[in-house]
Amino acid sequence: MGTVDRWHKARAGPDDQVCAEHSSRTKTLYPAQGHGSGLRWQVRYRDANGSQRKENFARKPDADARAAEVATDLRRGEYSDRKAGRETFRAVAERWRTSAQHRPSTAASVRQRLESHVYPVLGDRPVAAIRPSEVQAWIKGRSEVLAPVSLRNTYAIIKTVMRTAVLDGIIRTSPCDGVRLPPTRGAEIVPPGDVAVLALIDAAPTMRERALVFLAAASGLRQGELFGLEVRHVDFLRREVRVEQQLCDVTGKGAGGVFLGPPKTHEATRVVPLAQAAVDAVAAYLAQHPVSEVEVWDRTNPRKPIRRKARLLFPNAAGRPMQRSPWARSWSGIVGAANASLEASGSDVRVPAGTTLHDLRHYYASLLIKHRESVKTVQKRLGHSKPSITLDTYTHLWPTDQDTTRAAVAAVLGDVPPMCPAREAG
Repeated sequence: MGTVDRWHKARAGPDDQVCAEHSSRTKTLYPAQGHGSGLRWQVRYRDANGSQRKENFARKPDADARAAEVATDLRRGEYSDRKAGRETFRAVAERWRTSAQHRPSTAASVRQRLESHVYPVLGDRPVAAIRPSEVQAWIKGRSEVLAPVSLRNTYAIIKTVMRTAVLDGIIRTSPCDGVRLPPTRGAEIVPPGDVAVLALIDAAPTMRERALVFLAAASGLRQGELFGLEVRHVDFLRREVRVEQQLCDVTGKGAGGVFLGPPKTHEATRVVPLAQAAVDAVAAYLAQHPVSEVEVWDRTNPRKPIRRKARLLFPNAAGRPMQRSPWARSWSGIVGAANASLEASGSDVRVPAGTTLHDLRHYYASLLIKHRESVKTVQKRLGHSKPSITLDTYTHLWPTDQDTTRAAVAAVLGDVPPMCPAREAG
């Protein structure tokens, strides 16, 4: 590694003339072929991969400083390629996005977030030129548009792309280091009550929708898991349902459309016990409305997707796989009918605005917690990947330590008379 004078020869030939412009009393220089063309001083070195690198500078002090910087970075293992740093954020992000192992729905979400919220601001910026202040400004701007959860998830993509650039040696440090998201306080989940859930089940206009809503409340399955159930997944004798797949409805360019995919996480593959009433509801529905086979892409094994026939438990009215948008319209009608029925009966209870099928999953969790199931059991039934997710979501539904402490003491000492018996006179 060293600094080289590009304008002058290291060794003069017998016919070379002295450079009158740059020679001095202490040093005689001889012009090279490219004398006066381009930047004079060149730093030459081999990078961490052993590749030859050259960088040109107008002033020798600048070249010497760069040579010392490169030597230090290589020794510390912190070398970054300046030329690679001129690559745009969009180029780095697309290289990461297309190589990342994402589920189809996640891949579609990542692409949409980048194109809608990140690329318009940061996409054409050289990745090495992006400063923490720019990332912080992006957060401030997007916080006025995105909900806190969406902002956090979108920022996580930027942070991952920048971390990838660091690992690839494109930049030395991430501009996301030290950047802070605005503080948020997540609203506590309030599951619908028993009266509201029963009203939703009764308001379902068809046996298929009634069985679907009933099973959602009685099993805690996610919407995609419910739509991806096949008849073979329900064991009527053992009173249980097996979750082995989900129906994915992914829109967008190259997203894949509607297909069967693997569950959300490894832990989401599970067996959920069912109450007899739920088993009876599904059995009654199938007795009157036997389901037929429908062709669908099965991508539960991403390496070997196949087109096969499936007896989906809850197809749409046309016998095709259920899709989100049509179901959302059906669900809106069920909620409206349930509230109309509650109002007609004189009940003060209403199904809250914004209630979705996913809220029946919260209702199922609340039933388990109410009946003193452990965190581990609730996690297993819901298919959460970690107990911390269960606690973060439902911790406010568990009895407080004051309640359990009082109950523990009362269980032993509750029958002790409040006063000591009177002492008999001797």
